[in-house]
Amino acid sequence: MSDPVQPVPGKEPVPPTVHPAETRYARQTDFAGDGWRVFKIMAEFVNGFEKMSDTGPAVSVFGSTRVRPGSIEYTASEEIGRALATNGFSVITGGGPGVMEAANKGAQQAGGVSIGFNIELPNQQRPNPYIDRDRLVTFQYFFVRKVMFLKYSQAFVVLPGGFGTMDELSEAITLIQTQKSRRFPVILMGSDYWEGFYRWIRNTMLGERNYISGEDMDFIFMEDDPETVIGIIREFCPEGFKLNF
Repeated sequence: MSDPVQPVPGKEPVPPTVHPAETRYARQTDFAGDGWRVFKIMAEFVNGFEKMSDTGPAVSVFGSTRVRPGSIEYTASEEIGRALATNGFSVITGGGPGVMEAANKGAQQAGGVSIGFNIELPNQQRPNPYIDRDRLVTFQYFFVRKVMFLKYSQAFVVLPGGFGTMDELSEAITLIQTQKSRRFPVILMGSDYWEGFYRWIRNTMLGERNYISGEDMDFIFMEDDPETVIGIIREFCPEGFKLNF
């Protein structure tokens, strides 16, 4: 520990520098205080609910923004978007590039409803061009956006992705496990990528540690074929489709 600064005779001691509170995150909103921010949050919910009010059965497709056209993941996402639209499902994505763009593209080219829940980010994520013009909803808050995904989706199809994809996947299975949402299928598409993760859940989390119950695996699937994915979704909801909450 350094010695305290000794005062210089005849001079007033200089007070320590006081750094202002961190304002970087506060500046991300156009409202000055937390109380007013509530209205911004409420407005995002209202806007989303109004845009989605007449949406029929829908499936959310998640995955990395970093995949490129022509890659295996891009092609798979385009195929599942097309298959969902052909079978009467609207397709919801996070509105950005990569896997999201591919799913929206497949849905739109098949004549289906193509929806994008875009998010404002510091690097300015741009909505992809395959979202229906009246079906683009832009959010500032991640938690509002995740509520919208869960409320309007009859299933989640999760292609290879990073932290954001894992966040959306974990949110869904947690809410289903805790019965905050009705049970719906969460389908990991891309077994080469997901097999280790899926086996770890089944063998370690469930088998070795008993941190989850066997029934917690009943709604998690791993599948590569788009038509099989459609079959899982339809079989899971034989009584018809409805909002999760």
